[in-house]
Amino acid sequence: AKLRRKWSPEQIAGWLRRSFPKEPHRQVSHETIYKSLYIQARGVLKKELLEHLRARRTIRRSRHASLKRNGRGQIKDAVSISERPASVEDRAIPGHWEGDLIGGTKNSYIATLVERHSRYVMLVKVANKDTRSVVSALIRQTQRLPRELYKSLTWDRGKELADHSRLTLATDVEVYFCD
Repeated sequence: AKLRRKWSPEQIAGWLRRSFPKEPHRQVSHETIYKSLYIQARGVLKKELLEHLRARRTIRRSRHASLKRNGRGQIKDAVSISERPASVEDRAIPGHWEGDLIGGTKNSYIATLVERHSRYVMLVKVANKDTRSVVSALIRQTQRLPRELYKSLTWDRGKELADHSRLTLATDVEVYFCD
C-alpha cells in the first residue's frame, strides 16, 4: 500500500520502526525491502513492482559496484591476458604461472600459484591481503626458484596485486590480468 503511494523503501522502514517500536519482528530495513522487490521482480511481477519505485532501475547495485564503474576499482597499467605470448597459451614451456589469493579464518591468507605446463602447485603464506603484503610474499617466493622456472604470472583483477609493477621490477616476472 505504501509503495503504491510512492513511499520510498527508506520511508517505509522508518514508518515500521515508529509504528511498531516494541515489535522488532514487524520491522525491516530499507535494504531488505529493496532486495525483496528486486528478487521478486525476476518473475512476472517485474513491471508492476518496479513501477512503485521512484528510480526506474531494473538492477540494484551496491555502492561498491559503482566504485568500480567510476574507475576506482581498476588496476593501473594492467596488461591483459590476451597479450600473453602464444607459448604461455599452449602450455608448451614451463615457467608460466596462474595465481590467486585465498582468504581463510582469522584473517589468514594464502596465495596459490599453479604452473601451467606441469600443474605444479605452490602455496605462499601471506601476512595480509593488502597489495604490499601479497607482492612482498610473491617476490620472496620467486627468488627461491631458478629464473627459467618463473617467467610470467597471470592473476585475476583483485586489488591485492595492484602493485604488480613492483613485482615485475624486483623479479622480471611479467604479470598479466584476466579480462
